[in-house]
Amino acid sequence: MKVFVLGATGYIGGSVAVRLMAAGHQVVGTARTQDKARELEARGIQATVASFDDVDVLTRLAKEVDAVINAASADDRKTVEVLLAALKGSHKHFIHTSGSSIVATDTGGTLTTQVHDEDMPIDPVPEKVARIALDTLVLDAKKDGIHTNVICPCLIYGKGLGLNPDSVQLPPLIKYARETGTARYIGKGENVWSNVHIEDLTDLYLRVLERAPAGTFYFAENGEANFRDVVTAIGKRYNLPVGSMPVSEAEKLWGVELGRLALASNSRIHAKRARELGWKPHRPSVFDVIAESK
Repeated sequence: MKVFVLGATGYIGGSVAVRLMAAGHQVVGTARTQDKARELEARGIQATVASFDDVDVLTRLAKEVDAVINAASADDRKTVEVLLAALKGSHKHFIHTSGSSIVATDTGGTLTTQVHDEDMPIDPVPEKVARIALDTLVLDAKKDGIHTNVICPCLIYGKGLGLNPDSVQLPPLIKYARETGTARYIGKGENVWSNVHIEDLTDLYLRVLERAPAGTFYFAENGEANFRDVVTAIGKRYNLPVGSMPVSEAEKLWGVELGRLALASNSRIHAKRARELGWKPHRPSVFDVIAESK
């Protein structure tokens, strides 16, 4: 297929693009600058200089390809609406990337036991209501003649395959530890997130593109860990002491989205439907990757 990957310069999108090309698909993407476009072209991705506000460009690219993958933002409704309008009635594939903070519990570093699979109802924190509504919009577009799917990853780790090698959650914790001399979790650090290796995740995008029925939602995970254990592993790797910080300090450092709703929350999922599709994640664990980080 010829696939338009929105977010091809990013961590997820760049990695997905590399995986698709390795499987024989052709990838097109956008970049905000000519320099980034040249970097994509050097990696075999047909690049157009455009922003997500360039409606005409996004519409044209969507109409020229067989499939569109949105790996740029889980919350940008305007861009998704543009792409769905361009694809209406085409029966082309549209894969949207969500994120498992839709099931996050705002607990300040304490543990919750609930684990969600794709068939369980979700009671989101207020900040994630709009994200769930966007996921629903995408899935409901099946009735408009679009082959829609949503992939919902959790904490992603491992070196990205594209232009951006860094994930969202672990690198800030490692950077903070190395700069301050202490690795820190938030509160008690008992809060648990499911996790998935970036290369396992790209395998799921490929499988969903090639095999998934329309209108289906997929969690993506291959294990879980609490943040105290993760931060302890960071401390061990860099020979640093380990301690706690309050949620208020984490929010000042990283903002509400990362400091409270990610690093201090629980987000526990089971990728039941992805495994039923034949997905078999097998890459090294988050602790193996931390142990080998530079």
